[in-house]
Amino acid sequence: MHRKNPSRLLNRRRFLAGSAAGGLAVAGTIAAPHIARAADPVKIGVLHPVTGFVAYSGAQSRAGAMMALEDVNAAGGIKSMGGAKLEAVLADAQSKPDVGAAEVEKLNEAGVAAIVGGYASAICLATTQAAAKHNIPYIVDVGVADQIVTRGLKNTFRFAPGYGIIAKTAVEALNTINTAAGKPVKSAMIVHEESLFGTGTAGLLQKELPKIGIEVMEIIKHANPTRDFNNVVLRIKAQKPDIVIPANYYEEYVLLARTMLQQKVFPKAIYSVLGGAASQYKFIKEFPDAAAYIMDCNHWYNPKQQAALDLKKRTEDKGLFYTYEVFLNYEAVRLLADALERAASADRAKITDALAASTWSGHFMPYGPTKFENGQNTGARPINTQVLDKDIKVILPAEFANAKAVFPAPARG
Repeated sequence: MHRKNPSRLLNRRRFLAGSAAGGLAVAGTIAAPHIARAADPVKIGVLHPVTGFVAYSGAQSRAGAMMALEDVNAAGGIKSMGGAKLEAVLADAQSKPDVGAAEVEKLNEAGVAAIVGGYASAICLATTQAAAKHNIPYIVDVGVADQIVTRGLKNTFRFAPGYGIIAKTAVEALNTINTAAGKPVKSAMIVHEESLFGTGTAGLLQKELPKIGIEVMEIIKHANPTRDFNNVVLRIKAQKPDIVIPANYYEEYVLLARTMLQQKVFPKAIYSVLGGAASQYKFIKEFPDAAAYIMDCNHWYNPKQQAALDLKKRTEDKGLFYTYEVFLNYEAVRLLADALERAASADRAKITDALAASTWSGHFMPYGPTKFENGQNTGARPINTQVLDKDIKVILPAEFANAKAVFPAPARG
């Protein structure tokens, strides 16, 4: 539990000036003008990799979190705390787990009541562990490695699904799609990035795909960053798998897809599991030919919820792309605000208890009410999308779908 002390208050200005150089900065309370003295703001750590090789995703994540803070404050703040506003304390993990852990120490010194973010699995593993030392409640925005929530950390909560349920759902959906098409797919190659996210996802797929009659011909691991996929694509071209399954971050995913297009390697499908670019409007806008017909099992919003569409427009009005980083962080902050409302306190232990007891259903995700078991929201689920007519459409599950799958992909020369 954080306790204020005079020396910390006296040295606050000096601390903030020094920490800003390391990536930590107070964004200021996002609040409307008031006449009466407002309740003390609640400091929220907003921690993402906004520099380094996943900086794009980190910046998108931060944007989503900040829009949610704006909305909570505009709606009157935390009413059970006298209208207390949320104040963002920004931190940059620099795409490195050890830097992320060091930023948590700074956030603790800044007196945050909770932390949201992390993005990459390796960063989330380090930052949630660091936060646990100080009993700081931590809501993971994206990080899919299941180890994040299986270590018994009472402070850690993940709103979105992990790669265990995502891989299982992806294989089940692929079986459904393949069966409906007469089972044209019998073989696959997996191309994955080297970190915990890619390696873990590939391992799960290697076990699950044979259960639906799909042989895994080869698994290819690549480094982060990788700036040349010609040799990888030549291996794909030589083996001729029915489908290629990428599991990597944005830049590498885009380069892989573009290289396949350039070398005219056209499998029956590119079927992503947590594809770093497959569910990204930026990819589709910049490289529509490479993105065409790609399928993905990933985090996605319910396209039939107006609130999701409203946030999409708002995001695009800011000149940003509407990515899962944006809306998962937006929802993570709103989940935290709900917990703060019920806790009626910035006390870390009380916030943790409130999160653990959450039944929040005010989101626009294709989830049921929030229910945490060992830190994982068991109501969370991924959905399947496909790039059709230069747009991202939901194809499964049926209750959220706004298009039918095109499978196999049309032949291209």
